[in-house]
Amino acid sequence: MVGRRSGDLRWVEFTAKAPATEWTAGITYVPTDQGWLYLAVVVDAFSRRIVGWAMAEHMRAELVCDALAMAVSVRRPGPGLIHHSDKGSQYTSLAFGRRCEEAGIAPSTGRTGSCYDNAATESFFASLETELIDRTRFPARGPAQREVFSCIEGFHNPWRRHSANGRLSPAEYERRHTKAMDEGSTALPQAG
Repeated sequence: MVGRRSGDLRWVEFTAKAPATEWTAGITYVPTDQGWLYLAVVVDAFSRRIVGWAMAEHMRAELVCDALAMAVSVRRPGPGLIHHSDKGSQYTSLAFGRRCEEAGIAPSTGRTGSCYDNAATESFFASLETELIDRTRFPARGPAQREVFSCIEGFHNPWRRHSANGRLSPAEYERRHTKAMDEGSTALPQAG
């Protein structure tokens, strides 16, 4: 499946059984007095952790390629990982397809008009909008970048609880999964 340029390879349950096996991705924007700041993220469907992100004043293919590069560098996924996104031109570009192929990633795009197959990413964007963007006026892109970074790395990944994780943060959910695997258990971590 590597190098596949289109098609919905997305799982039905909208969950993953292990880290770095299924990712979702998307782009949103942050308004500033200087103009838009675009944010591309890669979300690990297993824990809802943001494993890759990039920000720029444009939304060309290199934005999503940079987010993917960060995710690959951080997670070092094995072959066969599914990367799911919408059918935006950034995700269907030759540059992005090449990056996926080089990393052994199977790109997947959703059905036109379906808002459910990328729910983990859209849920993060909704939280970011409610908890940061709607509450803050940014005079320039620099302050917006710092706040978005702080939101992702200082709150979302280490502290924000998710119902899909049994009300655990992505970092804690993954920590418990790793501990269970080290102890020889195949069960997913439970809240507690």
